[in-house]
Amino acid sequence: MTDHLRSKWQAVIGLEIHVQLSTKSKLFSVAPNRFGDEPNTNITEVCTGQPGALPILNKEAIRMATQFGCAVGANISKFSSFDRKSYFYPDSPRNFQITQFFHPFLKGGQITAIVDGTPKTFRIERAHIEDDAGMIKHFSNFAGIDYNRAGVALIEIVSEPCMHSAKEASTYAMAIKAIMEYLGASDCNMEEGSLRIDANISVRLLGEERLRNKIEIKNMNSFSNMELAIEAEIDRQIHAYSLARTDDIDSVITPATYRFDVDKKELVLMRTKEAAEDYRYFPEPDLTPIVLTDAYIEEIRKALPELPQQRYERYITILKLSEYAASLLINDKPLSDYFEEGLKDCVNPVSYCNWITVEFVGRFKDSGKKIYQTGIKSTHIANLVNMIEKGTINGKIAKKVVDEMVLRPGRDSLDIVAENSDFRPMNDTAAIEAFVEQVLSENPQSIEDFKAGRNKAFAHLVGQVMKLSQGKASPAIVNEILLKKLQG
Repeated sequence: MTDHLRSKWQAVIGLEIHVQLSTKSKLFSVAPNRFGDEPNTNITEVCTGQPGALPILNKEAIRMATQFGCAVGANISKFSSFDRKSYFYPDSPRNFQITQFFHPFLKGGQITAIVDGTPKTFRIERAHIEDDAGMIKHFSNFAGIDYNRAGVALIEIVSEPCMHSAKEASTYAMAIKAIMEYLGASDCNMEEGSLRIDANISVRLLGEERLRNKIEIKNMNSFSNMELAIEAEIDRQIHAYSLARTDDIDSVITPATYRFDVDKKELVLMRTKEAAEDYRYFPEPDLTPIVLTDAYIEEIRKALPELPQQRYERYITILKLSEYAASLLINDKPLSDYFEEGLKDCVNPVSYCNWITVEFVGRFKDSGKKIYQTGIKSTHIANLVNMIEKGTINGKIAKKVVDEMVLRPGRDSLDIVAENSDFRPMNDTAAIEAFVEQVLSENPQSIEDFKAGRNKAFAHLVGQVMKLSQGKASPAIVNEILLKKLQG
């Protein structure tokens, strides 16, 4: 599709993000909420919908949902209730889901995130609490159902249709993920299904106010795949409207649900879109309404931890990190927490950040490991930076120390330098002066260039001295002696 054609259209995107809450037990039963156990072992009669089994609400799920509401500035309903959403599918043992349709837990709220260097505010329409379905597992010649996940507490966060590009959608979704992680309300592991995203997409001509028919793409399992799927659907809809030979635009795109085939990089039709009437919502008769007090909400609000955007602002304004580095850290909470741990002992936060996010992260890129999973302590990296700042080692030696830290995770950079004389800079003034004399005698043209005001000549001479000393000479002493010789 040409950029010219694409520029005439505006995408309109809304997301429904399903986040599994990290409660110890399920939403309505005492069964453990634990991923990876043997199939159908974490279940009770409530999870499997046995006749007469009654649900009992998990208070911890309410606390976590309230935390999220406080974090995004939502209107937390002091009165909310549950409803039954009827649908017939093997992974739903009761043939209905307990959710919130008529009186959701949260209304409104917003999130600010950085999109391509520019802050953008995304609006939330509502968020409600519900229980999860089981999992259908397909094998070579049969399928099985694992009900371990059935009944796990979910919060479904529904945005307004306020995004206009795949990049904006993925940025918003990553911001939601970060908030839930910082609250400790979910691990948001997309591979394990504790964060699942459905996207609703339509397009319209620039300047058009009405919303056209939308398509839903379900259960995308990574942010990169989500961007690919959204881009593919935007192109498909624009192409369909461009080829249409009718004034009835509602007939061009039929509302439907698709999935994204990761291998083929294309959308696959699942079913035509259901309407709310198809689910036959009605109030859940076995659960009383949720009634909260102002004091309860305020107590949770006051106890909120530092949130991603607050940490981002601190990194930018106080630590003076770049916007890119700050975004990189806050969007990976374990990495940000790792950075925070060593920050307590480090004298130069910017340099410390660069060593973590460039030198160390780069060395583990091919292995797929994260720096915080390697056994290398952040305090040992802080010690490395402190040695550079004090002049104990220079940058070239520091990179060799990093090699040793990678080979021997857990060894402190201080000990590595102390044990190896090759990792200690040469501070012998007489020896360095001999190197300077040799370099000056071999580079008369650079001396003339320096005296003619060409600054690059001095850098060349310094480089030659460092090369002669195999990178061990103290740069500060080299500069001092070289200047004295050139100006003398």
